[in-house]
Amino acid sequence: MSSNNDPVTIPMIERNPSDLPGMDTSDPNTLTGEAVLSFHNISYRETVQSGFPFRKKTCVIERLSKINGIMRPGLNAIMGPEDGSRSWLLDVLAARKDPRGLSGDILINGKPRPANFKCTSGYVPQNDMVKHTVTVRDNIEFSAALRLPMTITRDERRRRINEVLELLHLDKVANVKPRSKELRKRTSIAMELVAEHPILFLDDPTTGLDLSTTVDVTSVLRRMSMRGRTIIFSINQAQYSIFRFFDSLTLVASGKVMFHGPAQEALKYFTSAGYKYDSHNNPADFFLDIINGGFSAILDTEEDGHDADKYTELSERQHQVTEKLANMYAQSSLYREMRTELDLLLGEQRAGRSSALEEITCVTPFWHQLGWIICRSFKHLKDFREVTMIQAIIIFILAVLMGIAFHFLQNDCTEVKTRANLLFLLTVFECIISVSTGELFIIDRTRFLHEHTSGYYRVSPYFLGKLLAELVPRRLLPSTIFTVIVFSIAGVKTDAKGFFTMLFTIMMLAYSATSLSLSTGAGENTVAIPTASVGIYFMFMLFFSGMSLYSGISLPELSWIQYFNIPHYGFTALLHNEFLGQNFCTEHNTAEVRRCQNYVICTGEEFLTIQGIDLSSWGFWKNHVALSCIMIIFLSITYVKLLALKKKRHF
Repeated sequence: MSSNNDPVTIPMIERNPSDLPGMDTSDPNTLTGEAVLSFHNISYRETVQSGFPFRKKTCVIERLSKINGIMRPGLNAIMGPEDGSRSWLLDVLAARKDPRGLSGDILINGKPRPANFKCTSGYVPQNDMVKHTVTVRDNIEFSAALRLPMTITRDERRRRINEVLELLHLDKVANVKPRSKELRKRTSIAMELVAEHPILFLDDPTTGLDLSTTVDVTSVLRRMSMRGRTIIFSINQAQYSIFRFFDSLTLVASGKVMFHGPAQEALKYFTSAGYKYDSHNNPADFFLDIINGGFSAILDTEEDGHDADKYTELSERQHQVTEKLANMYAQSSLYREMRTELDLLLGEQRAGRSSALEEITCVTPFWHQLGWIICRSFKHLKDFREVTMIQAIIIFILAVLMGIAFHFLQNDCTEVKTRANLLFLLTVFECIISVSTGELFIIDRTRFLHEHTSGYYRVSPYFLGKLLAELVPRRLLPSTIFTVIVFSIAGVKTDAKGFFTMLFTIMMLAYSATSLSLSTGAGENTVAIPTASVGIYFMFMLFFSGMSLYSGISLPELSWIQYFNIPHYGFTALLHNEFLGQNFCTEHNTAEVRRCQNYVICTGEEFLTIQGIDLSSWGFWKNHVALSCIMIIFLSITYVKLLALKKKRHF
């Protein structure tokens, strides 16, 4: 790089003070108007566990160390190398990390950050949380409906949505589903902007976008900041066309601050310290090159045969560079001026600092949240119409084939066994298709955490809405189709009471089996392990239930298993409903029965007695009581695991 001793200036866009609203902080839990975020000597230590279960080792890693700064209305950029420091700082300021690892003070307008700060500020994660199965407008409407107060009329809410769509140039694609990276990113930002929070955090909002889209997104953020919003975002690399929009720049590396102050003063700060700047170089690249210690020069000069020594030297040099830059900034006039202002803000709070725990607050009531969650879930299911139709066709064909097979296999000598086999296969079918339902809360896990912690809804309406809108249709449709077709063709008990009682029993079995899958999958990261665990359980329990039916073998020492056997309760209730009161040796088939080689069971009561089934009314309904208890227990476990999940994870 060539030397350049002339004063270096970067043209910045000026803010129009007349565009800025006033400040209102009378309510500590509500942020309105301008918001100035200040952080005072904050450090963050993460507790990490590693090793095998029951022998895990715990270590504490310092992610941030004694960081101070002020973020005012405008574009506040956090830059740094790929060591995670910039994302850690952003997430800590946004209250998206476990507060137990945080020390120091974070103030909003000179007052302690409210406990519900996550619900009163916007946050756009790096991985977009939009629902790609519904349209852009649907995503934004969902955010507006749940995050704007109920006092806002429907017309006002629609006006705000249209304004945001126009601002982000989404008005022409409002009815398009956000499939592309660019459209998902714009939609994510729109979902936060429509809530009109005074502070907006964005984690690497330009990642994966082309230059044109990056400039466009940055321009939109700039326009929002001109209206008095405090925009805080992390960014890896910034072209000059983007960098010139920045109001404030924070450079972090290895958990320490290398520079914090007005972006237009950053270049002068480093050049005055003796760093040479080429006028053709991009300022952002120049800063990162300084922080990285000019690693590219080392890589060019080292020999290929000394890789280990090379990277050891790189690591040591990076540590030396970051320590030097951090110390240089701590001794600068910029730092002293900032500390003077920070001390004034912090001094007002020393008398009574708030240590309130984090909490989730929502501005809409339970039934409003439930209605919108159900509405979005139904729209989500509409996107899978083709998959649902294919599933229905497969089940229809399977049911027809099975019904025809059992219809032609029927004869007077094996009538009882044939009916019992049909009921057992129906039990197997219900258990098998219940295994896949465990993914219901897994595939939406990250989105749920983001939306819940951002104040969209409470856990209870989300849990109930997902069950009513997605689980009930997904289980009711295939079970009803399969049962009606099979039993219509096979010619099993035809009276209305018996048929609807059987259908009710099948639904109880289906939802009890599904509740087990849900409780196993809730809170997990992947589908594979819960699915395999539930599959093994049903395979073992179906084997145990089928032993007495097909082999006549019963193992008294294993009789206790039936109390934990979901298929056993469903199968027993189906047998009781089907066989009680049946007579298979009527006058018209007496001759055929006499010609049978094996002993023929003539009454349903005789078969039920052989199977050890209680013939009383309680013998039937106790199975439904057991299935109801199982369903309630496992659904309660699912709900508790969702509650525990939102406490353990921070997004």
